[in-house]
Amino acid sequence: MTDMGAFRDAVAAWVGGGGDEGPAAELAGLLPVRVVVLVEGLSDVAAVNALAERRGRDLEGEGVCVLSMGGAMNVGRYAGLLGPSGLGVRLVGLCDERERPYYVRGFERGGAGEQGIFVCVADLEDELIRALGVARVGELVEEEGELRALEIFLRQPAQQGRAPEQQFRRFLGTKKGRKIRYGRVLVEALDGERVPAPLEGLLASL
Repeated sequence: MTDMGAFRDAVAAWVGGGGDEGPAAELAGLLPVRVVVLVEGLSDVAAVNALAERRGRDLEGEGVCVLSMGGAMNVGRYAGLLGPSGLGVRLVGLCDERERPYYVRGFERGGAGEQGIFVCVADLEDELIRALGVARVGELVEEEGELRALEIFLRQPAQQGRAPEQQFRRFLGTKKGRKIRYGRVLVEALDGERVPAPLEGLLASL
């Protein structure tokens, strides 16, 4: 059975130079793929999918592919191959403020407008931490069985004097796979009225 994972694999091979557009184009038509959401990493994929599930939406069933590019610097390549000037798929993006210029140029290269780009102030983790509040994030870390790891981390000299929000952001990035797991955990804990605007706007646009 053809699924969105096969399309992601075909795109990765195409972008990486290990294939051509044929398999990706064929799968895009078969599924069909209506929209590609370009995000920097897998934690962003987890957050977008978690919010969609909370809203009762099946993005893959709707023809939406949430695609991790492995870094914002790759957006020009992905957008050029997949966007209106490439495969002809509609593009949407989620990025940090500092990466916005790369997205704007990339979307222009792909023939897409920048109105499809949703921008976080620092990054998505920062948006989620501010929406939840540091006390609630601390509770979630404890519920995930990582309170001891957090306490050890907070005793490090480099963390002294930092704002709690900054400490939590850094903590999420200190262990492989942690940001991905908390991308889902933080979104699932959100009050329905306090979803960060970039994430809310992105989902509404799909």
